[in-house]
Amino acid sequence: METESKVEYNWTEIVADLNSLLKIRSIPIGMKMYTKKEEMEAVPRIRRPKKRHLLDQIVAQSMRLGFTLGVTASDLAMKQCGAIVGLMSQDEDWYAGEAMAGVWFDSKEDAALHQESLDIVPHGKYEALAVSPLEANRIEEPDICLFYGTPGQMMIFINGLQWEGFKKFEWSVVGESSCADSWGRALSTREPSLSIPCYAERRYGGVLDEEMLMAITPKDLVKGIEGMKKLSRNGLRYPIPSYGIQADPRETLEPIYPEWVQKD
Repeated sequence: METESKVEYNWTEIVADLNSLLKIRSIPIGMKMYTKKEEMEAVPRIRRPKKRHLLDQIVAQSMRLGFTLGVTASDLAMKQCGAIVGLMSQDEDWYAGEAMAGVWFDSKEDAALHQESLDIVPHGKYEALAVSPLEANRIEEPDICLFYGTPGQMMIFINGLQWEGFKKFEWSVVGESSCADSWGRALSTREPSLSIPCYAERRYGGVLDEEMLMAITPKDLVKGIEGMKKLSRNGLRYPIPSYGIQADPRETLEPIYPEWVQKD
């Protein structure tokens, strides 16, 4: 995994801006991979699980309860979680995905195709992972940042990302194991990664029906926030007020698109 050159981030200010612009209800957190377990254990005031958990639960405890948590492969309840972040091996049996055949997929072939489609961190480089609220400033140089939001909040944030240096975003949906669409993809590609959280994230990670998950590098998080500030100056901000589904919208459209609005 490539890392960004060291940048000093003011996480208190960044989180305040994100909350002000989007009114998000969960705690924005950072996630970092460590080559050695001891490096993770050196994070100030880090908690270690007393029970085995899914990584969905570890993320949720940080986002909902404000915990700083560190895990290794031995702390995880299931290989799928560990393999996606590279803490457990992605061996032939894992790629075969037979445990999912007849549960999530009709056949062994479909289950194997699902496993092959996942964005994952290669196994062998990292021994541990930590998550912590960004504002706590306990993880030095997080690899990625995570926050939950509604579709409306996510669209405004995406608009902010696209304000300068536009690019079309194309995101994946693997279905179950969609943490591969979020933190798996962001950790492995360093690209902004939006996901529809899966059954396991909702059942075990407490994700709400209306929530989506953004996984993004610190640099791109700041880029999105700066873009949203520019949009806000144009009156384009969250929450998005409803104008009315049967009203004539030209009164509000004409100041923005004077050359495109139809005249009487």
